[in-house]
Amino acid sequence: MAAAFALRFLHRARLAPRCSHVELPWVPRRGHRLSPADDELYQRTRISLLQREFPHAMYIDSYNSRGFTINGNRVFGPCALLPHSVVQWNVGSHQDITEESFSLFWMLEPRIEIVVVGTGNRTERLHSEMLRAMRQRGIAVEVQDTPNACATFNFLCHEGRMTGAALIPPPGETSLTNVGQAAE
Repeated sequence: MAAAFALRFLHRARLAPRCSHVELPWVPRRGHRLSPADDELYQRTRISLLQREFPHAMYIDSYNSRGFTINGNRVFGPCALLPHSVVQWNVGSHQDITEESFSLFWMLEPRIEIVVVGTGNRTERLHSEMLRAMRQRGIAVEVQDTPNACATFNFLCHEGRMTGAALIPPPGETSLTNVGQAAE
């Protein structure tokens, strides 16, 4: 202990170097000086690990034959999901899907990368002219049955992709009521 005290005393008593332009390697340097207000801000930084990564992203919580639950809100009938909103979609079945019914997806800014289409209990073929028109506008279209379309939409939103969805509720009372149950 005495030796440590002696070394500390000798280190403090050391004379400053004669050349003022020589920098000592052990002296910490700051590029700029923070004002007290800046230091206060840094001391009050909070991090919440439970907060969602994308607080404004759309997520499909559940679905049934009458509609969907999206971010806790109930939507009846077919719907179109956009990055920050939900709108009623005026189609009755996959046969009613036209280029005009998809026009809301290419009129948005920032542009949507992919539209996931849920066609009910089964994956149905859409008109090739409509798919070609979407491709020409730079929007990919993924056609699936509604249960898989809901899961795909949630996955793409979690990845942070600019995703839209056009969903028709599956008919019948035997559909899953929670998207989380589909993975199990």
